[in-house]
Amino acid sequence: MPEDDASAGVPDHVGHRALLRSRFLHGGADALPDYELLELLLFQALPRRDTKPIAKALLRRFGSFADAISAEPLALCEVPGVGEAVVVALKSVQAAAIRLGREQVLNRPVIDNWQVLIDYCRSAMGYEKTERFRILFLDRKNILMADEVQQKGTVDHTPVYPREVVKRALELGASALILVHNHPSGDPAPSKADIAMTHEVKEAGARLGITLHDHVIVTRTGFNSFRSLGLL
Repeated sequence: MPEDDASAGVPDHVGHRALLRSRFLHGGADALPDYELLELLLFQALPRRDTKPIAKALLRRFGSFADAISAEPLALCEVPGVGEAVVVALKSVQAAAIRLGREQVLNRPVIDNWQVLIDYCRSAMGYEKTERFRILFLDRKNILMADEVQQKGTVDHTPVYPREVVKRALELGASALILVHNHPSGDPAPSKADIAMTHEVKEAGARLGITLHDHVIVTRTGFNSFRSLGLL
């Protein structure tokens, strides 16, 4: 007999996709565990494939949704089923999250938005595999006027030149600074080199009327503030 069921021949994952979309639209991201949120994201990159196996493989490899979208492209491509389209989908979500966080802190008073600032710095730098050194430039009212990555280093060292930091602050007309860098090791404790460099920047800035408010070290799971540690 001819098959009258309109769903005949439709792959199981097509109905699964419709269900996930519905759950997301009605319950938001909290209605989906990490692997299903990844599935939903991968729908855009792989419109004709069952994305559940790839989503679960990504979680086995990286551990969480945040770690998956923050992974390096080459590492992502080591996961079976992941190609350029998947990499672009994952990294574009990370880029969007970082840009959203940046918009929430730029041109706003830092003191009143400290936790938002820390969350932004962690999302922007905490998952990096090499050290990065970021400078937040503030005006006289402690409003964040510029946010720049100055240096990129190795897994445990970033060269920082205090004169260049102060020079850039003068170019922007900044009155104060907050230094931020990441520790890929996951340990936010400052090293002796971190402490020495911080005091060099502080002294160089003070001679020209530029205040160093803080130096923050971020990791994927936490952070440390030099000021709260009594190091500034």
